[in-house]
Amino acid sequence: MLLHACCGPCSMYPQQVLKDQGIDYDMLWFNPNIHPEFEFNRRLENLRLAASHYDVTLHEEGICMEDYWLSKEYLSEFSSRCLMCYDIRMDMTAKLAKEKGFDYFSTTLLVSPYQQHDVIIKTCEDKARKYGVKFYYHDFREGFRKGQQMARDIGLYRQKYCGCIFSLDESEFKEKILKGMN
Repeated sequence: MLLHACCGPCSMYPQQVLKDQGIDYDMLWFNPNIHPEFEFNRRLENLRLAASHYDVTLHEEGICMEDYWLSKEYLSEFSSRCLMCYDIRMDMTAKLAKEKGFDYFSTTLLVSPYQQHDVIIKTCEDKARKYGVKFYYHDFREGFRKGQQMARDIGLYRQKYCGCIFSLDESEFKEKILKGMN
């Protein structure tokens, strides 16, 4: 299985579930929506730590596309910013799963109670059909708090916003986040 991961903390519980179920998986970092670049790099580094903790191969794809998000060009293509984020990441995940010979793909986005669970499922099912690879569904939300504690236990950075430019602007921690980037 190819498991798309949005960040280290959100990967902890899904990785433990997959290990407990005896599922062989690699992880994928493809999150060009993460903004700004400092945050993109920080989340990638923490995902590397999480992958190392579980001794899992991490495939790294894409770059921070800060200029693209600031231009807001994508707004004409998608009905919402969240749909755009889910679509571009799950499209790449399903495509790479097929190209690299994985039977299944999934995403750690399914662990967060703050994400649009049903929209993620539909997007993954659409991409599975498009690329002819299976989507592995598990409602990881059951272990969200446990996963956050697991992340805390190994010293992972736990972010205070979803990742896109809009969620940064909406975060009650925006000033603290931006101050920490200096």
